[in-house]
Amino acid sequence: MRGLRPELLARRSWTCTQCRALSSSASANVRKSKTNLPDGPARTRFAPSPTGYLHLGSLRTALFNYLLAKRTGGQFLLRIEDTDQKRTIPGAEQRLYDDLRWAGLHWDEGPLVGGSFGPYRQSERTALYQEHANELVSKGHAYRCFCSADRLDTLARHRSQAGLPSGYDRKCADISSAESEERAAKAEAHVIRLRVDKYPLFKDLVYGKTGQNKTNSSKLDLIDRVYDDPILMKSDGFPTYHLANVVDDHCMKITHVIRGTEWMPSTPMHVALYQAFDWTPPQFGHVPLLVDKSGQKLSKRNADIDLSSFKDQQGIFPATLVNFAALLGWSHTQKSDVFSLEELEQLFNLKITRGNTVVAFEKLWFLQKAHAQRFAANGGPQFEQMVNRLCSVVLRDYSGEKLDSILRGRTLAEYVAPLLRADAKTYTTAEDFATRNSTFFTTRIERPTYTPVAVSESADIPQVPMQALHTAAAALTLVPPAHWNIETHRANIAMYDGSSATATTSNGAEVGLPDKTFKKELYHYLRWALSASAPGPGIPETMAILGREETVRRMQDAKALTQSLVPQVGKRVPRASGEKKLQEDQSWMGTLAPRR
Repeated sequence: MRGLRPELLARRSWTCTQCRALSSSASANVRKSKTNLPDGPARTRFAPSPTGYLHLGSLRTALFNYLLAKRTGGQFLLRIEDTDQKRTIPGAEQRLYDDLRWAGLHWDEGPLVGGSFGPYRQSERTALYQEHANELVSKGHAYRCFCSADRLDTLARHRSQAGLPSGYDRKCADISSAESEERAAKAEAHVIRLRVDKYPLFKDLVYGKTGQNKTNSSKLDLIDRVYDDPILMKSDGFPTYHLANVVDDHCMKITHVIRGTEWMPSTPMHVALYQAFDWTPPQFGHVPLLVDKSGQKLSKRNADIDLSSFKDQQGIFPATLVNFAALLGWSHTQKSDVFSLEELEQLFNLKITRGNTVVAFEKLWFLQKAHAQRFAANGGPQFEQMVNRLCSVVLRDYSGEKLDSILRGRTLAEYVAPLLRADAKTYTTAEDFATRNSTFFTTRIERPTYTPVAVSESADIPQVPMQALHTAAAALTLVPPAHWNIETHRANIAMYDGSSATATTSNGAEVGLPDKTFKKELYHYLRWALSASAPGPGIPETMAILGREETVRRMQDAKALTQSLVPQVGKRVPRASGEKKLQEDQSWMGTLAPRR
């Protein structure tokens, strides 16, 4: 924490429920031993390059750094590493801003918001890198290399053909300071190399003590001695990633660096550079590699893991993708995997798993459904966005004139909102949801031939008389418009007792129908009548969403289609208890029953 301003050391006031009962010292011990969190506020950063777009892996890196800062009451910085001008993609920088904000990862310091340690774009910090590189040269920790590209290429090919490792022979390391300064002043092309005597081990927050643990002493072979002296400044005057990264992290007072394991081989070099400057390095934590089910690394060039694919093409919620990314390598002790960003800010710790992390996209869709249910239950801006997106899909696929006959004065948003609330547990995308619930957006529904449950399951089960189903369906539609709601329909269906209904068996005997048998057939018939047997919201919800007029019309259509299943006149027709109660006291209607 050395070098942090005092005002940055203030802790967040939030304390978890379990910790409130503990003393402050015990709480600190619990947090340190069980969550692997630092003792003070963490100052973290996300440093993307505008040579590409945000993908799943880079989102996870940004998220872990963001969460560590928020969990400890620290700061999260954004820095644009744009020194590779040739590979910079026009518009990529703005898209990085937009994508991070879409995900809810708002930075405390950086481009667009400012801060005390700017500028936060590396292309605007070139003079700072040159100053620090020259400082290393003056102290003897680095030297100018004037070797031409042709000489270096010849050396590399010569060693490769001999089966020897690559490296530099330090031809320019012994050039005197005076000569080096003179040649540089004459603008002779050169690079600056770090003189490394030993690559140190370092303590990783995830993997423990690790590193190359090797001395960069000369490697004797039959050709020459070579050294791993990395380039810090390129011949065009721009820094390499390694120099700029170290200088920026130090100058911006970064305390913790969370990044992918692909950077672990470079970390000893970075630590060596910190030692050359006599700076204290930040704490490093390397998160596992993301792989597919076959164990292959997820390529950032794969459009399927580009953030735009998730948010624009697949319609994934920001909360879903952030939740999904957080679970890629992070372990927790909660009973559920479903977290909002705010919940993650309170729960996150550095209990990161080691080894590759398999990305199972089935989990993504599970989380999408879970967050859809949360939004539907809580309302708010997220639910409004769900409604608006579904409305756009419906208006694209269904004509407004046909929708008017169903809406009957309601706006489309007023119509789809209760539909989303009723069937949110199945929501993945607006397109799939509209397809699944297509019967709600047209008056022409194609019903299959009605097959009673008894026939479809077992011939031994007595068949509920069709006339009893017609009677029950008609009775359920007697509810007046003022009471046409889910609660009324649910209560009335539950109270409609079919225990005294009778049916004729195959041998001509009349038997009573258990209430369970009657209710099962009734639900089966109502779903067929209202939505052509398509899965979807429950019957009470479906009736309330369709409205009284459309429900009655569909019930009448269904009755006409099944009229042939009613026994001919002259034969005794079993009467369901619902019909009997309708004639007697209509108590099944609850508060809607006529007063005598």
